[in-house]
Amino acid sequence: MSVNENEAAPASDELASRDPQQPDRRRFLNRISLALSGFAAVLVGVPIVGFLIAPLLREVPRIWRPVGAASDFKEGDIVEVSFDDSSALPWAGLTQKTAAWLYRQKGDDFVAYSANCSHLGCPVRWKSDAQLFLCPCHGGVYYKNGRVAAGPPPRGLTKYPVRVQSGNVEILTSEAPIT
Repeated sequence: MSVNENEAAPASDELASRDPQQPDRRRFLNRISLALSGFAAVLVGVPIVGFLIAPLLREVPRIWRPVGAASDFKEGDIVEVSFDDSSALPWAGLTQKTAAWLYRQKGDDFVAYSANCSHLGCPVRWKSDAQLFLCPCHGGVYYKNGRVAAGPPPRGLTKYPVRVQSGNVEILTSEAPIT
């Protein structure tokens, strides 16, 4: 028998003398750390999943909101109108107000454009002297009809449905059209 075989024998006897039912310290700590990691993952993951799924579960009502009498708007003019956002939560306060650009073309023919750029949602401004909508954030430019003239916006301004009911102009509200 060599020296190496004699040294190996006590180690195997030591392993054989251990009770296989009794977990050793390393296995116990490993299981505890796995359990705590799993608990931490659930603790962090549940709110994130809830945040991502909640908008899908919440149905936003589409409501006709009055923005003024038809006689208050001149033909050919584009004016900013404000109304209550249909997706606002009860505690929203002043932030429940949203806006649109209302364009009276002829007679009772109105078009309402979103006040938000289709690029990243920045507020657009109407420049009557240039006859353009301008976005200050990234240089988006839109024509009077809402189509993209220049800049990074991927599509034109979102249009809201508009109707004239009993002499009042109404806009069909929806969530802010930001994608």
